[in-house]
Amino acid sequence: MKRRSYLRQSVLPLISSAGIGAVFAGCTRTESDDSRITTSDKMASTTTSTSAQSDTQVSQVRIETVLTGLTHPWGLTHLPDTQKSLLTERVGRLLLVDRSAGTYDRVNGVPGVFTRGQGGLLDVCIHPSFPDPSWVYLTYAVARDDGATTTAVGRGRLDRDDPRITDFEALYYARPYADSAGHFGSRVIVGPDNKLYITVGDRQFKDFGPDHVAQDRGSDLGATLRLNLNGTIPDSNPFIDDSSARDAIFSYGHRNAQGLAVHPDTNAIWQTEFGERDGDEINILTAGGNYGWPIADESCQYGSDEPIGVSHGDREDVIAPVYSWPCGSGGFPPSGMAFYDAETASKSRGIVGWQGDLFVGGLASQSLARFRIDNQQIELIDHLLTNRGWRIRAVSAAPDTGAIYAVIDSDDAELIRLVSA
Repeated sequence: MKRRSYLRQSVLPLISSAGIGAVFAGCTRTESDDSRITTSDKMASTTTSTSAQSDTQVSQVRIETVLTGLTHPWGLTHLPDTQKSLLTERVGRLLLVDRSAGTYDRVNGVPGVFTRGQGGLLDVCIHPSFPDPSWVYLTYAVARDDGATTTAVGRGRLDRDDPRITDFEALYYARPYADSAGHFGSRVIVGPDNKLYITVGDRQFKDFGPDHVAQDRGSDLGATLRLNLNGTIPDSNPFIDDSSARDAIFSYGHRNAQGLAVHPDTNAIWQTEFGERDGDEINILTAGGNYGWPIADESCQYGSDEPIGVSHGDREDVIAPVYSWPCGSGGFPPSGMAFYDAETASKSRGIVGWQGDLFVGGLASQSLARFRIDNQQIELIDHLLTNRGWRIRAVSAAPDTGAIYAVIDSDDAELIRLVSA
């Protein structure tokens, strides 16, 4: 199937929480039986005048729509020394995107996935020495014959000339399987130690107490897993000598974490996590750490103001978030996240005034949050891309140009980028 995408551009202010409506040119789309999207022309940009905010060195940011017509895109990673990226769609498609041309080719050879509910083909990352070796890592939902489901991670080699995944192998299945179509977690990154870090959700278990699966180290659910690049278990994992615990667990006590990013200066791994009703979190991961869910949490039960557990500060055996949206705040539901380091921000299309900031995609909030970081102190600076109805699933900065990419999650979605005007 061929779907046409027009590259659309607009110049907007450094968008504050008040928001300014987007100014976009129109687009059309045609369909045939080809799998490639093409950009046939570039629309003229429109400009909104504005002045710079005091904490930035730029006065305007250009928003460009790179692709349209996507079906629930979820994960994005950029290939080194090229204008190509890999993008997943939950329906089970992997796309090789040409960011400069606004085109994509479908990549064949991906594994079969469970696509009901929140399942599907989810995140993607690449081997740290890509393209030699050319391993691509995928997270995805799978189902057994009895209908129970879980989160899996696997890898295959990417052939970019005839886009396909070869030699695919499943590396790890989270245990136990569950009769649920939600909370797969599923963000994956390669950490500074060249280990895979994978989030697994609590699969929507509602037994809010000490027996919850996220508090059971004998379960992979509600945890961050740590694997070697070949899928084996590192000897340095925190519970490797605990016979009652799952060897792959790095941290636990999570509800449904969908964001992971490495701080460019400290190498600490940061994570975003959904609360129940509000209670969303930004955490800094520590080996063996218990992050509280659901015995210590800042959220409330759906349909009431009843708290779930106690506050993190009331327990010494859990790690509190560095930032949270407590019950009654309206929440944020944070998904993908990315740090914007100084080197990337200094590239040709980078936004220098935002260097060092953390960007977090919001789902129900339909915005992109920008945070200023000072060691472990975090301050919310702005809500960007407001008033557009965009559920932002993933955020990523292109290392070659400095553009900030945001993956919009819907059944007729866009891939957009922010660049200096």
